[in-house]
Amino acid sequence: MIRLGDCTTEELGAGRVLLLPLGSTEQHGPHLPLDTDTAIATAVAERAAALIPEGIAAPALPIGAAGEHAGFAGTLSIGTDVLAAALVEIVRTAGSEFDRIVVVNAHGGNLDAVRSASQRCKYEGRPLGIWHAHVTEGDAHAGDVETSVMLAIDPDRVRMERAEPGVTTPTSEIIDELRSGGLAAVTANGVLGDPTRASAARGEQILGRWVDEVVAVSENMGS
Repeated sequence: MIRLGDCTTEELGAGRVLLLPLGSTEQHGPHLPLDTDTAIATAVAERAAALIPEGIAAPALPIGAAGEHAGFAGTLSIGTDVLAAALVEIVRTAGSEFDRIVVVNAHGGNLDAVRSASQRCKYEGRPLGIWHAHVTEGDAHAGDVETSVMLAIDPDRVRMERAEPGVTTPTSEIIDELRSGGLAAVTANGVLGDPTRASAARGEQILGRWVDEVVAVSENMGS
């Protein structure tokens, strides 16, 4: 079994590698579901768990730090401090059956919380592995990258007939506006990029790279 929630206590032996998917509930433009980041984190964690000896994927944390999406319907957030505290508590209470814990994060707004939690966990003697979804040649939010990955994961939930380009200006040129006013300050439809170029084939390629990266993080923790 690769999902922790499917197991009974008796089925969990020692030496497990726990992959903890970290997502978000936030707007993803007019064409992607609010749980896109959660769906991506779960898919990456479960695919990686299938390749890691004794790997197992925890249930995803579906609400993260998404304050930058305020003003768009459906967005929920618990903020950086609460998310960081939740991660620390999960690690503190995870039993000795878990030799390693890797956070599989698919939302950029969670990064500060993950880094803060990682520092605390390391101080307390149980370091975290960290992986964050990224593509150097891709767009930032609800564009080609995330739409392609969702087409590969669950195409029935992608409303491609509603897909439309958002702001395609490089993030580096609008970062100050993003930090001060969130996405609502720079994009009317909540999209940073162009989802109309997305394809399931590209999504599978991206997923494959991401899964390999998570496996590498786990292996490096064990070396």
